[in-house]
Amino acid sequence: MSSEGNAVAVPAVDLKELEARIASLGESIKQLKSSSEPDKDAISTAVTALVDAKRTFAKNNGGVGVDGKPWEEPMTKSQKKKLEKEKKRAAAEAAAKKTEGGGDGANKPNEANASKKAAKKAEAKAKKAALKAAAKGGGAPAAGGAPAATAKPAAKAVPGRPLPTKSKLKPNQLSFNPNASLSDRPVVALTTAVLLNSIVDYELVSDHLRPGCALGLPSGNGEVAGDLAIARFVAKQQGGNAAQYLGGMSDEEAALMDQWVDYALSLSKFGLARRALAIQRTLDPLLVVGTYVVGQSMTLADVALFASLGFPCTDDAKAEIAAILPTGCPTLRWAESVSHHPAVREASQLAMGVAKKEEIQLENGTAIDPLVTGMNYLEGAIPGCVTTRFPPEPSGYLHVGHAKAVLLNDYYARRYGGRLIVRFDDTNPSKEKDEYQTSIVEDLGKIGVTPDVVTFTSDYFETIKQYALWMIKEGLAYMDDTPQEEMQKERLAREHSKHREQSVEQALEYFELMCSGKEEGKAWCLRARLDMKSDNGTMRDPVLYRQNTTPHHRSGTKYKAYPTYDLACPIVDSIEGVSHALRTTEYDDRNEQYQWIARALGLRRVRIQTFARMNFMYTVMSKRKLTWFVDTGRVTGWDDPRFPTVRGVTRRGIDIGALKQFMCSQGASRRIVNMEWNKFWAENKKAIDLYSKRFMAIDKVEHVTLTVTNAPDGMEYLSTDYLPKNPAFGKRLVRIGKKVILEKVDAEGIEVGENIVLTRWGVVQITKVDGGLEGTYVPDGDVKAAKRKLSWLADVPENVPVVLSEFDNLISKEKLDEDDKFEDFINPDTQAETEVIGDAGLRTLKENDIIQLERRGFFRVDRPYVNETKPLMLFMVPDGKKTAMSKAVGKLAHR
Repeated sequence: MSSEGNAVAVPAVDLKELEARIASLGESIKQLKSSSEPDKDAISTAVTALVDAKRTFAKNNGGVGVDGKPWEEPMTKSQKKKLEKEKKRAAAEAAAKKTEGGGDGANKPNEANASKKAAKKAEAKAKKAALKAAAKGGGAPAAGGAPAATAKPAAKAVPGRPLPTKSKLKPNQLSFNPNASLSDRPVVALTTAVLLNSIVDYELVSDHLRPGCALGLPSGNGEVAGDLAIARFVAKQQGGNAAQYLGGMSDEEAALMDQWVDYALSLSKFGLARRALAIQRTLDPLLVVGTYVVGQSMTLADVALFASLGFPCTDDAKAEIAAILPTGCPTLRWAESVSHHPAVREASQLAMGVAKKEEIQLENGTAIDPLVTGMNYLEGAIPGCVTTRFPPEPSGYLHVGHAKAVLLNDYYARRYGGRLIVRFDDTNPSKEKDEYQTSIVEDLGKIGVTPDVVTFTSDYFETIKQYALWMIKEGLAYMDDTPQEEMQKERLAREHSKHREQSVEQALEYFELMCSGKEEGKAWCLRARLDMKSDNGTMRDPVLYRQNTTPHHRSGTKYKAYPTYDLACPIVDSIEGVSHALRTTEYDDRNEQYQWIARALGLRRVRIQTFARMNFMYTVMSKRKLTWFVDTGRVTGWDDPRFPTVRGVTRRGIDIGALKQFMCSQGASRRIVNMEWNKFWAENKKAIDLYSKRFMAIDKVEHVTLTVTNAPDGMEYLSTDYLPKNPAFGKRLVRIGKKVILEKVDAEGIEVGENIVLTRWGVVQITKVDGGLEGTYVPDGDVKAAKRKLSWLADVPENVPVVLSEFDNLISKEKLDEDDKFEDFINPDTQAETEVIGDAGLRTLKENDIIQLERRGFFRVDRPYVNETKPLMLFMVPDGKKTAMSKAVGKLAHR
């Protein structure tokens, strides 16, 4: 293609942003090169990125580079040497030609150059003299260089304040390279944030191209780079709370701290051994009588010096330092103490886990089990220091969505050797019952969850009330009697309540009125004074406390007003030592509110980790809608096998191990999907197939009789495995005889002379079809050659009556839209029963046993066999397939 008239448009590039990135890359390369142990690979990567950025700048700037000069491609050392040689050779050849030419003309260029140099020197000398004269006389130099006594001094232009460096980082994003060594990651900054209770305010970002580390400034105006610079900034963000950490309240104390930090930074150019010995000689005299470098607690000095030692947190790193320093020296004792500090250990995990692909092993021989497929690492988790919580409201029965939440919490607590708290969020007495509380404890047992402790939010009502009063006194909350509908309109319109500016005294008076339970206090509620202009609706002065005179199922009538979940949750999480609060994505907007309350009340901060809630097709999860099914008699109760409750799915036949595996496979993903039940049951089938004993059953009505003419007449049995793929499960006896019954649908089309297989017995050759099936048993018949393999039963009195139940979805629409009335999509046919005849071995089954009826499917025992009038009740367990195992397809859709 011709280049003329066909120029390709170059995409617009923000040159200022690119210039800022070039400057940042240049600074990063300097830091990498000045490191005590330069990472050549990282330097090479950064240099390549720098050259690419400069090339892009020139390409979009008319060929002019960032330095204002025409862009030239950089050369390698060998290319530069070659070019220098060529220049020298060319210069030598030119000199030789001039010498050969001789005459005055050859010297003219040199004479011209000399005169130019002399003129420049004279001009510079004159300017210098003029400036001196102006300084003495107070005037400015005249146009010709001579001082002008009457002229006013020329005002120098004050250079403008440099614009902040642009950054691609969002506010409070801390970015660093996941390939750098631990000591080259922002370990000082992370430790500082953990110590000062602000680590949850920062988002850690993995950047393989970033040679150093940088923090996006909260204002969005650029970034700050360098571990120590970030650490100081993080500390100063905490105001007076960080004074001790930074050295003290006075300038002198802060200066003493700064000298230790500068000392630690000055050691970075040396190797580890030299650094360690220098620190030991400096610190030993101080640490003979003290635990920390400055003061009585860990400060920035300790963390900076510990980082200079390479941040030795692991056993291997500590052994390396111990090999360098004298045995038993105070500095070695200090380093060991710092390495075990919880903030240092958490910072190590955060630094190593930035890419979400690895965890640091601090002690040898204490490896954590590999993550289950689908799960994510728990950010900042330290083995033995993880506490999770599951906070159900005792106002209904648990469903499979709750099961996912509690199983994820239980998984993390067990993996990290921590604790699981089950805390009943009993803050709304109007909806809560002992019945629900008891059922939740039972349901947790059904899915194999045993909490380490069970608590109640109501245990903390008095504490929460005192926090609420403190908020009023500090001007962080006010009382409001605006009607609910009007309040909603104000919040949508972002308008302040008429009571927002009320006095503390008024607010306290109304709060006591609300808590008294009096009728006139019913209209009042406590609201947080946040930001009514916020784009986040949950930050527009949320309600924190309201009156409710319904007796509480635990505390009775002691309280007449109760905190909302939004206020109670962060308070109780902090008090109970929760380290990680797992919440569904529907709480995303409320997370900002959660952290505001924690900061405002000065609480220990809790890390929030979010995951997507679980939705299923053709299913409703709402307590209100499920209650409608119960109240209208469309189901038998909350444990109906058609219900998505924990009780329902366990009664349907879920394996606990499979349930945990399935929930963990969905993991902590934030992507909300409508799950197909088939996937759930397919996972379940893999588990139950391994232990479900095999039996046979034939339809009570739709069957035919086959006479095996050469079969024995008496009480004859054959021995067969309960589980053919695993003989360890043992054997059972199966009755054989002349008369056997077959499924009618299986017998259709059988012809004389055809060989059929009676499963677990052998081959029978059909000798008669008309007037009743007859055949002869073939002892050495070829089982593989026969096309039909049929279920059968000897027609004997000891056979067992069985009722098989199948179930379908309660909702006929795959996904209900917001405007849909679920009552319009009720499936009219959701249960069907089939009477069958089962073999005698079924008499031994117990409730909840799961078996397979061969060529029919898997079933759970809902009621064991009692007698002829109380037959064995089996519930069909879906296997995740859309087609049945055989022609005996059942009466409902196979789901």
